Amino acid sequence: MNLDDYRTLFASMSLVLILIATVPVIDLVMPFSENGESFSELWLLGPTHMAEGYPFNVGVGEGYSVFVGVGNRMGRSEYYTVYVKFRNQTQPLPDVSGSKPSPLSPLYEFRFFVADGETWESLLIFEILDASVHGDFMFVGNISINGIVFSVDSLSMRDSENNGFYYQLFFELWLYDVATQSFQYHDRFVGIWLNVTAS
Repeated sequence: MNLDDYRTLFASMSLVLILIATVPVIDLVMPFSENGESFSELWLLGPTHMAEGYPFNVGVGEGYSVFVGVGNRMGRSEYYTVYVKFRNQTQPLPDVSGSKPSPLSPLYEFRFFVADGETWESLLIFEILDASVHGDFMFVGNISINGIVFSVDSLSMRDSENNGFYYQLFFELWLYDVATQSFQYHDRFVGIWLNVTAS
C-alpha cells in the first residue's frame, strides 16, 4: 500500500467512527425507531394528593375526594375517556384476562386529550346520599359525583368476616380508536373499597 491508500483508509475509518459516535445525538432529535413500549398510565390519589389516605369508612351525607390521573406514553396525542362506576361485592369488575370492561353502566365520565409524554388529572368529589340497613343487607339508593346525582339502587350483604357493607368506586380507562371511530376499553382500571355506614 502506498501513502495515498493509507490516507484513504484513514479518512474512511474516521468518517465511519464519526457517524457511529453521532448516531445517539441524532436519534435524540430525529428518532430512527420507536424506543420502548407504548402505554397509558391510570392512577388514583387520596384527598391530600398522595397515594394514601383514601376514603374507606364512608358515612351518608358526607363528601369525600380523590384525584384521578392519566399519563400518555403512546408516542402521539391521544383522546381518552375515564368512566366512573360503582359496584357491590358481587357485581363484575373488568375482565383482565379478556380485556373486557365491566358491563356495569358508567355513572360519570371525563373526556380529554393528552399530548404524548404529558399527564391529565382531575379532582372527583363523591357523596353517598342515602343508604339504609335491612338486617344483613344495606341498600344504597343515590350517589353524588361532582355535584351530579346518580341512582345506583345497589344492595350489599354484610361481610361478617370484615364487619361491614362494602362497595367499590372504580375508574376504567378508554381510548379513542380512529379505525372504529369509537372509544375502546384500554385495559386499565383502578378503584377504592368503601365501607358504607348508614346514618
